[in-house]
Amino acid sequence: MNKTFKTYAVIFVIVMIILALLEVNKKETTDWRKNFDINEKSPFGLFVFNNEAKDLFKNNLKKIEQVPYEYYSQHKKGVHNIIVIENDLDGASWKKILDQVSEGSDAMLITSQMPKEISDSIGYYDSEISFEEENVLKLTDKKYQNDFIKLDKFPSGRGFSFIKPNVEILGKTVEKKNTDQANFIRAKFGKGNIYIHVEPLFLTNYYLLKPGNVKYAQDVFSYLPDRETLWFVESNSKTSRFFMRFILSNPALKYAWWVFLGGLVLFIFFNAKRKQRIVPVIEPLRNTSLDFVKSIGNLYLQEGDFHDMMAKKAQYFLNKVRMDLLIDTQNLDPEFAKKLQLKTGKTMEMINEAISLIKKAQDPYASVMKEDLARMNKLLDDILK
Repeated sequence: MNKTFKTYAVIFVIVMIILALLEVNKKETTDWRKNFDINEKSPFGLFVFNNEAKDLFKNNLKKIEQVPYEYYSQHKKGVHNIIVIENDLDGASWKKILDQVSEGSDAMLITSQMPKEISDSIGYYDSEISFEEENVLKLTDKKYQNDFIKLDKFPSGRGFSFIKPNVEILGKTVEKKNTDQANFIRAKFGKGNIYIHVEPLFLTNYYLLKPGNVKYAQDVFSYLPDRETLWFVESNSKTSRFFMRFILSNPALKYAWWVFLGGLVLFIFFNAKRKQRIVPVIEPLRNTSLDFVKSIGNLYLQEGDFHDMMAKKAQYFLNKVRMDLLIDTQNLDPEFAKKLQLKTGKTMEMINEAISLIKKAQDPYASVMKEDLARMNKLLDDILK
């Protein structure tokens, strides 16, 4: 083992020890992210609600991990209840839900960001109506007046700023300094109803574990008929198949994994740099096209066939004029000369001289000299520059 490798090994071990000490002395921090994950025990996860949901719906609840579009395309259902809690669905899935509601099902959507497909269908607007740090959620029905929930941690502050006359207000956000704002509504859609609650925090672990708050959740879901209920949850099928899921979900293991990968990259880099074999120099293939052109040119010069060379040069020039300048070369008349002069910007004397030489090259009985070929070649090249 050489000296350089020993140095890097010592540095790697020291870094690992420092990270381990930092991890041991690190204070536990609370994850206040609004993840709404049924498997998360963090404050704003849905672990508690997920465990109590079966009793709440009298064992009529069925969790569906497919998106509504896929599920309803594969299953034909009668009238039933639909629950969506802070789930980012695609437009086709929302359309499937609306189709079920129009046939007599009821849908309860609990989400802070209402999809456009729903708002356009029932005609309402939602917006941020509150910037207070504390909100109180209450239902408008008199029999639920004593059941309320106080949001003291990061309320979304969303509500309905415009409600159509045929929409019924079921719940409100109550504040000390502001007037009450609707946060829970029911809208008739076809043969069914759409219930919309724009503050999903009341279903999270943090609030359901507080005494008395479960009653408010029970009151909200009591508006749904006592029948089969489908809860469309976020599918975990993609993450569960990932073999690194457990390591990346644990902060200590995650840090150790990244440090290991970093050390492995350093080791490979320095080790490969020392043992890499010399890359042989391969001569690039020689371009023989230029040699071929020179050989053909010398052949023509040796044969002294200047007339044929002029004819080919003239043919090439006229083809370039047709393709690049879009000028008809059928008749080499004054009109052609004028168009060529306008598009190339060359003098009329140069254009006329070039046309004269081209005509001479096209005449099989004309007598040409080496000087004519050289002059025409220079003129045509200058015109196309």
